[in-house]
Amino acid sequence: MMENIIFGPVPSRRLGRSLGVNNIPFKGCSYSCKYCQVGKTYEMQVERQHFYPPDEIVHQVKMKLLSLSNTDFPDYISIIPDGEPTLDIHLGELIKKLGAFGLPVAVFTNSSLISFKDVQDDLSKADYVSLKVDAVNDFSWKKINNPHKSLKLSIILEAIRYFSAHYSGDLVTETMLLKYLNDSFEELQPIAMFLQEVQPKTAYIAIPTRPPAFEGTFPADESSVTLAHEIFSRYNLSAELLTGYEGNAFASSGNFKDDILSITAVHPMRKDAVYELMARSNATEENLISLIDNGLLMKIDFNHHDYFLRKFSNYLNV
Repeated sequence: MMENIIFGPVPSRRLGRSLGVNNIPFKGCSYSCKYCQVGKTYEMQVERQHFYPPDEIVHQVKMKLLSLSNTDFPDYISIIPDGEPTLDIHLGELIKKLGAFGLPVAVFTNSSLISFKDVQDDLSKADYVSLKVDAVNDFSWKKINNPHKSLKLSIILEAIRYFSAHYSGDLVTETMLLKYLNDSFEELQPIAMFLQEVQPKTAYIAIPTRPPAFEGTFPADESSVTLAHEIFSRYNLSAELLTGYEGNAFASSGNFKDDILSITAVHPMRKDAVYELMARSNATEENLISLIDNGLLMKIDFNHHDYFLRKFSNYLNV
């Protein structure tokens, strides 16, 4: 069943307002990152396959765009799913067809499959590509990203170098900093040296701002984030921080249940954002409580804030 394929528009710290495309079912991924906001990956995969018909995804995007007011209209269409977007064998076709709407298309990938020629060909069709680089040594990479056993970091890093040299769109990188794992000078300097070879338009430095998949996972502190920015800048990188809350400007279709379930399937929402969405949808707290009581939504605490997340034990059985 095609559910939660389109979500938002949601506020993006990088792209303004972003209409999300969730082209991978929960939780098809090649990694099981400690900090993932969607949850753990229980069956990792690296083989590309068919998931959803591209024309059906494009139709849903069209219907969503037609329903939006000027104030809610997105700046980007972003392929940023429950899992790794490059696992979709139709990714290139999807990007090309989404581009017909006249909006730039962004793809956020963990970089794990970028050594595949067909993946590079597909990504080259996007206007904006974000590549994940959390570590450049095997020990930290495996500790943070928990990769599929067939993947080799050295091959991934070499493929990133090659792709960056040939890609003509906006290429950015994102490095997620975790306390005690990759937030030291010894970890950060080699990352910066590698990124200097890649020459991204922007090298984003991030910390988890929503609940992570694994307990005992903590964001790097302010001093480590400052150190990372200083080191990245020293290597002539245009470094920017992704350490703040992105805001509550989630678009509303007027159907609170559909909106919150589609958004929280890939994007945990803070309590204040949920209540703002409720107000825009003329929903009540009873509607929210009903979703929790019926096992569709769950509330968890992270960094002294309540977050609401789609309850995946039920999502998997839909």
